[in-house]
Amino acid sequence: MINNTLAQSVTLSGVGLHSGEMTQVTIHPAKVGEGRYFVRVDLPSQPIIKAQVSSVGQTTLSTELIAGEAKVRTVEHLLAALTGCGVTDARIEINGGEVPLLDGSAKLWTEALQQAGMVSDFKNAVPIFSPIWIYEQDLFVAAIPSPELRFTYGIDFTYSAIGKQWYSWNPSLENFADAIAPARTFGFADQIEHLQQAGLIKGGSLENALVCDDKGWLNPPLRFENEPVRHKLLDLIGDLSLLKTIPQAHYIAYKASHHLHLKLAKAIQEQML
Repeated sequence: MINNTLAQSVTLSGVGLHSGEMTQVTIHPAKVGEGRYFVRVDLPSQPIIKAQVSSVGQTTLSTELIAGEAKVRTVEHLLAALTGCGVTDARIEINGGEVPLLDGSAKLWTEALQQAGMVSDFKNAVPIFSPIWIYEQDLFVAAIPSPELRFTYGIDFTYSAIGKQWYSWNPSLENFADAIAPARTFGFADQIEHLQQAGLIKGGSLENALVCDDKGWLNPPLRFENEPVRHKLLDLIGDLSLLKTIPQAHYIAYKASHHLHLKLAKAIQEQML
């Protein structure tokens, strides 16, 4: 496996989707083999939270990583950007408990990483040899042995603006920065009040998320005709990045969630041991 890090540090700041709090993130180069990890620089002991499957905490509308009492939430977009840019080793310093949402996609993270200096593109490791399927009713995720790395995602919503969408991405044919990174998170106008009462999406707005109602999008235009399903695929990549290097396989997901993505990551990790 090839290990890659940044040529120089980059800093971005913004509001957290769920907390609504401003945080600053500085991504530093790391030594070969250190992997990707967060450092809560706002806490007295500056605890390290490793970006690995065993660090996963709750997965309600985002992925949270924990180490003891320290937590960092909504890590998936940043981790997807690091993975899509081929960064295997990075020290991610953050002065709060949630990664900034920025524009709701991985675009700004990816651009910052590219400006810092990349030494590679998306990398994959050894292939998986046995298929893995995980079901929950009609929702599923899978990893199928494949001669190349590929991701396929399907979604199905009653909102006419989204409906049924499928998208398949091959990193060797389409660049992550162009095909996946710009796809923004999305939500539904009739769910906002309920989620905010539950202490979620306090930092969500029409500037950092696509929002639709039963009539259509409230803040067009979309960056892609199928932007919602591309964003779900972005989330999947961010969650699978907790394996450090995503094994070669065809990954398929349908109506899945962070919870299912991470069940798949755990199952893959167990198979690869």
